[in-house]
Amino acid sequence: MCRSFLIAGLFLPHPSLMFALRRCSRPTPFVKASRLTNFLKMASAPASTSAPASGKTDKADKANKKSAPPSKAASKGAPKTPAPAVAPFTDPTTPGDKKVLQSFEHAHFSAYNPSAVESSWYQWWEKSGFFQPQSGASEQTFVIPLPPPNVTGALHCGHALANTIQDTLIRWNRMRGLTTLWVPGCDHAGISTQSVVEKMLWRKESKTRIELGREAFTKLVWDWKDEYHQRINNAQRLMGGSMDWSREAFTMDENCTRATMESFCRLHDEGLIYRSDRLVNWCTNLQTALSSLEVENKDIPGRTLLDVPGYERKVAFGEMTYFKYPVEGTDLFVEVATTRPETMLGDTGIAVHPDDKRHAHLVGKYARHPFTDRLLKIVADSYVDPELGTGAVKLTPAHDYNDYQLGKRHGLDFINILNGDGTMNENAGPSFQGQKRFDCRYQVVEELTKLGLFVKKESHAMTIPLCEKTRDVIEPLMKKQWWVKMKDMADEALKVVEEGKIKISPESAEKSYQRWLSGINDWCISRQLWWGHRIPAYRVVLEGEEASDEDDKSHWIVGRTPDEAQEKAASAYPGKKFHLEQDPDCLDTWFSSGLWPMATLGWPNKTADFEKFFPTSLLETGWDIMFFWVARMIMLSLKLTGSVPFREVYCHSLIRDSEGRKMSKSLGNVIDPLDIINGIDLESLHAKLRTGNLKETEVTRAAKYQKTAFPQGIPECGADALRFTLLSYTTGGGDISFDIKVMAAYRRFCNKIWQASKYVMGRLPEDFKPVAHLDIANLSTPEKWILHRMNCAVKELNEALAAREFSKSTQIAHRFFYDELCDVFIEHSKSLLTEGTATEQASAQQTLYKALDVALRLLHPFMPFVTEELWQRLPRAPYEGVTSTPASIMLAPYPTPDNSLNFPTEADSYELSLQCTRAIRSLAAEYNIKTGAVAFVKATDEAANASISPQMPSIKTLCGKVLADLSLLGPTDAVPTGCAVFVLTNSIIVLLNVADVISDVDAAIKKLQVKLQKKQVVVTKQQELIKRDGFEKSSEVVQAAEKAKLDEANTAVNNYERTIEEFEKLKIKA
Repeated sequence: MCRSFLIAGLFLPHPSLMFALRRCSRPTPFVKASRLTNFLKMASAPASTSAPASGKTDKADKANKKSAPPSKAASKGAPKTPAPAVAPFTDPTTPGDKKVLQSFEHAHFSAYNPSAVESSWYQWWEKSGFFQPQSGASEQTFVIPLPPPNVTGALHCGHALANTIQDTLIRWNRMRGLTTLWVPGCDHAGISTQSVVEKMLWRKESKTRIELGREAFTKLVWDWKDEYHQRINNAQRLMGGSMDWSREAFTMDENCTRATMESFCRLHDEGLIYRSDRLVNWCTNLQTALSSLEVENKDIPGRTLLDVPGYERKVAFGEMTYFKYPVEGTDLFVEVATTRPETMLGDTGIAVHPDDKRHAHLVGKYARHPFTDRLLKIVADSYVDPELGTGAVKLTPAHDYNDYQLGKRHGLDFINILNGDGTMNENAGPSFQGQKRFDCRYQVVEELTKLGLFVKKESHAMTIPLCEKTRDVIEPLMKKQWWVKMKDMADEALKVVEEGKIKISPESAEKSYQRWLSGINDWCISRQLWWGHRIPAYRVVLEGEEASDEDDKSHWIVGRTPDEAQEKAASAYPGKKFHLEQDPDCLDTWFSSGLWPMATLGWPNKTADFEKFFPTSLLETGWDIMFFWVARMIMLSLKLTGSVPFREVYCHSLIRDSEGRKMSKSLGNVIDPLDIINGIDLESLHAKLRTGNLKETEVTRAAKYQKTAFPQGIPECGADALRFTLLSYTTGGGDISFDIKVMAAYRRFCNKIWQASKYVMGRLPEDFKPVAHLDIANLSTPEKWILHRMNCAVKELNEALAAREFSKSTQIAHRFFYDELCDVFIEHSKSLLTEGTATEQASAQQTLYKALDVALRLLHPFMPFVTEELWQRLPRAPYEGVTSTPASIMLAPYPTPDNSLNFPTEADSYELSLQCTRAIRSLAAEYNIKTGAVAFVKATDEAANASISPQMPSIKTLCGKVLADLSLLGPTDAVPTGCAVFVLTNSIIVLLNVADVISDVDAAIKKLQVKLQKKQVVVTKQQELIKRDGFEKSSEVVQAAEKAKLDEANTAVNNYERTIEEFEKLKIKA
């Protein structure tokens, strides 16, 4: 049954179904189909059938039926006539001017057409300066620094989600009168961008960056950046983001570069940045160091073959190799085990546990390396696990983080055996020098076997560190790099969150933040790149010294500029001749990105923007970069400005595909938001796969997924539907499983908004003038109901946005516009406007206008384009507290609750009539009665009789053609026999005469008994579920849904029992 379906739908991980929760709290167990079900099913229907073309919804329904495709029986043998194609919309508006509005009779505006509706508005908004902080606005500010997208290509749905959330809050606060600023910009994305351009250079010219040279290569990257930067900005404009483009920043622009140099020098001068020869995470494919946050640890259960960049064949991992070292001066051997046999070429020691009697006699002796003739000291250390492997651990201090610590403790040599490209260097010995590291792995085992030192191999579970960018296997490597001391800064960053100076939500994100900062390590900020901020550190080479590679005696000077560095060096070495060599490395991208909130506002200069807008209000981002970026921004801001960078952090969920998989280009499930906005066919989706760097096998796999997920391509949905859908998913909980069908469903909601607005405007006379205040004394009950519901929606929506409950806010907006304004009041208004007195008609028109104007302003932060297009067509109404007419809906005041429009008594009374209507329609649908039904409303006491009596005309009107006759039965009136029963309350029962449609009473009773038993099972199941331990710990949404399911089942049980009683009377009468 449909209502059962609706309730059950609430437990699916589908945010779009959650708006049914309130409606489902009034169960109607006999309905077989519902508007919500059809609403979601329509996602797969052609867009052209989604809504009537006329502004008059009753006529439009007829028109739709006339234009609907004929049935298979009717069309059998008849030739198919394709619908005439409509030429693409051509907007006559001059770019930047206010849009030239077209008639609703225009081919592209008779129904909702996203490309036509969304044209021109953005250029006008931007040119008019509406995105800039408004003069005369409140002194209270609301500022968001846009997390800068990487300038490496197209935006994805994760960007679209983040931008939608941020723009919703910016537009809401702008309409509330706050001074708003949303600062846009892009990140130079050092590693990613350099990698992409290097691949492009090789593909086009078969050249490496080394062959091109640093200066020429950097210029090439700047040219590439300018092109893709503009693409990203254009995409953000198409999504409706109201950023202040006059303040756009780039992490390598003049001011951000100044801020980066200032930060490095200041932190260095305070001793927080230092240079050290330590192990780093080295990507041999990119040939640069990486942060531990840029390394993905892959667990494997045992022997596994993996693809590694630069190798034609897969490489085996998850193998423990056992081999022996001969003990010097004896005929003994010490057996060791390793998962990386190639690293034995860099071994300088062996460790055993001090309490391990098996090896006690070896401590203090030396083993002889079979290939390098090196002596390896055998030491005792409690770190060693005697139960792992052989109990003896080979030590490679220069290539393993644990061995590094043991090497320091026992004074072992640190010998690097790897070149930056992953080949073996001269320290590996002449037999292995020049070999690739994993080719060397096999060669080492082979040579050990020849010498009789190889013992065995075993499958072994292990963790493999992989580069997130290239999937290369990370090598720990000794490098002289610049590091940042983090402990003290981390303590301060923890403190401001604990004290409430920064609020992080959801709670899970705050816990992750605290956990990471509590165990933080120093940060390596050197990157072996050409694209980025070159480190402002200079090695001083004194006259007479060799300008060779750096050693432990090298002198370093830092300076914000080369001139400053020269002056510092002259001061440090008076009277000496020298020259400076700048460090060739660049800074980690996250170092400059960590300065984003303050640098974009002018820091380190005390600009007007910095003084007014810093600290910012909110940072909205994904939880996956909480450590990369958010924590570092907080630490750097506290250290460099003495202030928090923002007062709130909101972390959105990660978007996954409809199967719950992480989005990946190789899977083909990465969706370009522009493809949703504009639509794209399947062949074009396939073609886009071949424009990247995917392997042929990956292209095939991705194309297969696309064919399954988007068999007809992606329909044109527009930016408004995209935004509303993404917000509907945003519950602040787990990851989002993104389904394009839901997107198409909300595109139809846009059409509903369009058609309802057309209807209302079509019912307003040409000389209509909206009043500032409604004549409350003359409002009908239905008018009071819709105004009361509107007022509730206004209150609830403002509260939801303030609480960052974005999914809930879309439910509230959807419920008011679709369920209440369209499905109820607009339908009811038809009788008021055709049968009412002139006064009643005028009142209904004012109420329709009021409800539509408020609804459009409520929806604007979510759906900026369609609301602007429709609001501009409305007659202007004076807004309270606004001295001039707003030029745009985005500058109009956001609705606030109006106590004069609270009508709880009348609303409850009318709500009762709506419940009666739903009950009658539900019963009629159950017994397949489409017209001519006879229904009764039974009041069991005088109070109920008095309450329902005035609503009888409304009930009959709302039931429409399904109902021929409706009667009210008082407390003393007998109930007619042969009726199906729906119990609304303890004192009101709805009955539908079904005697004429029941040919076999016994069969009908038997059918009801089967349904009754099923519902009784549901009642038992739900009662057990709600009583179960831990139920109270589940989310409010889940608890409400499960309790609603119990209420629905109880109501159904009552209804079936009462109906069976009535049918038994039919048997007696017969």
